[in-house]
Amino acid sequence: MTTSTPHTTAPDPIRFVGETDGHLVLIDQTKLPVDLVHIECRDVETVWEAIKMLRVRGAPAIGIAAGYGVIVGLQTAVDQSADQFEARFHEVVEYLAGSRPTAVNLFWALDRLKATYAAEKEAGKSPADIHQALLAEARFIHEDDRQVCRAIGRHGAELIGSGNGILTHCNAGGLATADYGTALAVMFTCHDQGKSIHVYVDETRPLLQGSRLTAWELVQRDIPATLICDNMAAQVMKEGRVNAVITGADRIAANGDSANKIGTYGVALLAKAHGIPFYIAAPISTFDLTLPNGDGIPIEQRDPVEIIHGMGKQTAPENVQVYNPAFDVTPAELIAGIITEKGVISPVTPENIAQTTAS
Repeated sequence: MTTSTPHTTAPDPIRFVGETDGHLVLIDQTKLPVDLVHIECRDVETVWEAIKMLRVRGAPAIGIAAGYGVIVGLQTAVDQSADQFEARFHEVVEYLAGSRPTAVNLFWALDRLKATYAAEKEAGKSPADIHQALLAEARFIHEDDRQVCRAIGRHGAELIGSGNGILTHCNAGGLATADYGTALAVMFTCHDQGKSIHVYVDETRPLLQGSRLTAWELVQRDIPATLICDNMAAQVMKEGRVNAVITGADRIAANGDSANKIGTYGVALLAKAHGIPFYIAAPISTFDLTLPNGDGIPIEQRDPVEIIHGMGKQTAPENVQVYNPAFDVTPAELIAGIITEKGVISPVTPENIAQTTAS
């Protein structure tokens, strides 16, 4: 079910209505910036589709949505036997894990719920009690992300001076998380502190998350911003308009190699060429310490229709071959610092990452 309302302020991107028999409400980000449409997710299939089709996107937001997806997915099994409930739990978790391969927060959140399930089962709890405990864990993940966003914003704002220009790529704002976002949290915090900043927003082809989502969020908060085509970033840097680049990340390897929306690697190279610091802003949950470097990060391949029929209009011949990776990986040596809720990791080394993530 969807509902459409006019938008004048920044609304909650994700909220869960009710208790264990409740439902998840998401902003359909594919409809922005023209329409603010809410999706009511009353079954796990709707949650899966929302994640797969980028109606909800951004690594933290995907993890939160998946957590609540488990809750709605178990509603049909809570009155069944313990064995049937357990089978349904594993079925739902596996199903949601297949929605998108790159965002590590998806698997992090599902692992949190699996740990909760195991502990409650060990304690001899009933399916209804386990269901309640899982909802409490999903809500904790949601609220914890709010606090993490604010902490990232505070640490990152220390790197930005009044009068600075900041370039960002894709959308790492409130729409990608539970609150202030990651990269945009830095800009929102600077604005809250009264710093005069100007944000340059890459449009982010082919799905235009920068122009549709990031520009929309900045306008909502009256933060000065200029939208640019992706291929204008070098010129804007050359003109001295950019003092720092800050983007989000969907997965960070143990050495600091960071996967983010396609085009981020190119922006990092441009920043290096112009002597501009390039920062990643991401929560600790985005680190995948099982991967020694970025070579092992799975890169999602998207449907060619997103390029051939960009935003619903055919812009290429139907029979042309298309390469459409959703992400690229920025090597750690191009990253001046990773802004986390625990502070800024700089220089970006395996040792500094291990120390920060373990603390």
